[in-house]
Amino acid sequence: MNKLDYKKEYKDLYMPKTKPVFIDVPPIHYVMVEGKGDPNTSLEYKEAIGILYAISYTIKMSKMSGNQPDGYFEYVVPPLEGLWFGDEGYFDGQRIVDKNMFHWYSMIRLPEFVTEEYFEQVKAEVQKKKPELNVGLAQYLTYHEGLCVQIMHKGSYDEEVTSVQKMNEFIEEQGYVNDLKEDSLRYHHEIYLSDPRKTKVENLKTVIRHPIKKKS
Repeated sequence: MNKLDYKKEYKDLYMPKTKPVFIDVPPIHYVMVEGKGDPNTSLEYKEAIGILYAISYTIKMSKMSGNQPDGYFEYVVPPLEGLWFGDEGYFDGQRIVDKNMFHWYSMIRLPEFVTEEYFEQVKAEVQKKKPELNVGLAQYLTYHEGLCVQIMHKGSYDEEVTSVQKMNEFIEEQGYVNDLKEDSLRYHHEIYLSDPRKTKVENLKTVIRHPIKKKS
């Protein structure tokens, strides 16, 4: 049976070129954990990632126990994503921010058959199997990002500013402005297509996405 690989099926969302492009992102369901701190050193961030993958793989492997929900299909667990902002408000991908002051929403896309009710069942199952995890932190999020500009960034996360500058120049030329703001989760968005533990820094691939709107 063929497995649905979201990265391949929805290349417009996950495989942009290294030049900025517009994208109208539809509503997508996620398992999400929010927190604060430097992702390189924060125990809170490390725990969040553990929770996200525990839930994601429990859903994926539910067929093995016969507890799969209606509509289940084989799929590849989608990549880790993150929304980022700082203590002082939105983060535009350019300003220098003390990483310890970062606020984040870490998340992994859920397949369409996962309802909120089933999500809560999975949380309970994971909590029994992994009592060391604070699974109660996990939330079911439906995120409608809407109109955005995005680009594929290759290389270090600390060098993303060069790709963000390309995005800003592009939207300015096209008559748009960034629409980064807190009240509707319109944040600096990153999608991690590479595992930094196994990939050389220069080969890292990260989708960077910013919400935009027409210039007034």
